[in-house]
Amino acid sequence: METTVLSLGGSIVAPEKVDVAFLTSFKKAISGYLEERKDARIILTVGGGSPARIYQGAAREIAPNLDASELDWLGIRATHLNGALIRAVFSEYVKNELVINPTGDFEFEGRVLVAAGWKPGFSTDTDAVYLAKKFGAKTVINLSNIKKVYTDDPRKNPEAKPLDSISWKDFIKMVGSTWTPGKNTPFDPIASKEAMDAGMSVICADGRNIENLLNILKGLPFEGTIIAS
Repeated sequence: METTVLSLGGSIVAPEKVDVAFLTSFKKAISGYLEERKDARIILTVGGGSPARIYQGAAREIAPNLDASELDWLGIRATHLNGALIRAVFSEYVKNELVINPTGDFEFEGRVLVAAGWKPGFSTDTDAVYLAKKFGAKTVINLSNIKKVYTDDPRKNPEAKPLDSISWKDFIKMVGSTWTPGKNTPFDPIASKEAMDAGMSVICADGRNIENLLNILKGLPFEGTIIAS
């Protein structure tokens, strides 16, 4: 079966609270795609979203000297909550338990595999790359609340320009090579290095645009940024 990996940002699953309208549309789209493509299966890794930000923010305020790994664990637990929700949403296609160690010894059963955070040091983007390597996918589709990667943060720099494509070398120059809990980049720096070394490509797109997501899945023209060697 052809395996597609989607790194589903917590920012669109639970931006402030669970976005029921988005998840309803997302489920309908993915279910329809799987019914059309009987030879396809999908891996969904899920980020922490608002629960991660809220709990990490509270911990920083109460215990400002808290170790970074403790902050990461708060974010990881939030991804487990969101992952359990996504697994329930797609329960008719899921046979595995929620995956929290992408390097573990398990087979992909069913049509959808749902994964969440593993351990401190990176985000669920890195889990997505590990799972892509494990199950032979050469592309990760990174779905968040941004349409494209920009040359800089457009919220801070009005001169920032959207990119249709960028090399891994140039992308890593932009995002750096280190991870801090809650770091907000189009794709996690640790995941970026893993994907580059594996010869993998990543598509960054706005996951809330369901029609655009289906275009990506079907190999049609789409709006987004391709990161590749």
